[in-house]
Amino acid sequence: MFKKLDKLIIKAFINPFAATFFIVLLVLIMQFFWLYIDDFVGKGIATSVIFEFILYQSAVLVPLALPLSILLSSLMTFGNLGESFELVAIKSAGISLLRFMRPLFIVSAIISILAFLFANYVIPIANLKARTLLGDIVYAKPAFDLKEGVFYDGIPNFAIKIGKKESNDSVVRDVIIYEKEMLYRTIL
Repeated sequence: MFKKLDKLIIKAFINPFAATFFIVLLVLIMQFFWLYIDDFVGKGIATSVIFEFILYQSAVLVPLALPLSILLSSLMTFGNLGESFELVAIKSAGISLLRFMRPLFIVSAIISILAFLFANYVIPIANLKARTLLGDIVYAKPAFDLKEGVFYDGIPNFAIKIGKKESNDSVVRDVIIYEKEMLYRTIL
């Protein structure tokens, strides 16, 4: 049965766990957006689509955020208990280290089981939807991917280079298109 000591340690663990979990998840989402910022900017994507993508991507990143948040919140919990001399009081009462760490072992085991079920049933669906939505976003306006003076090879067997692009991305000038098959035959 849970005793007052177990309730004290679990209460001291829950708030730091929730805070560190959402902070680590936010950092991981920002790291992901850092990689794909070029694909999102300037495409005129609706805010609801971006929030939907964030929801799917955050579900995919939960297995990365959980171990870090459990570690950090455990350190914070026992650090706070040690700072307020509660650990000293617990040890002077004759309670062993493993005994007062047992509630966190149980909570971590429950979180592990829930994380396994989440990874087994939710993450594959969220990953599929996130990748599909990312593909739709990346190919929403392919003219945006064309940069002035740089070859674009997003179309199979073709390389496109534009000299000038208007500010609204609807008019391009000085277009050079190379067919890769012809280029390879010419070189060989």
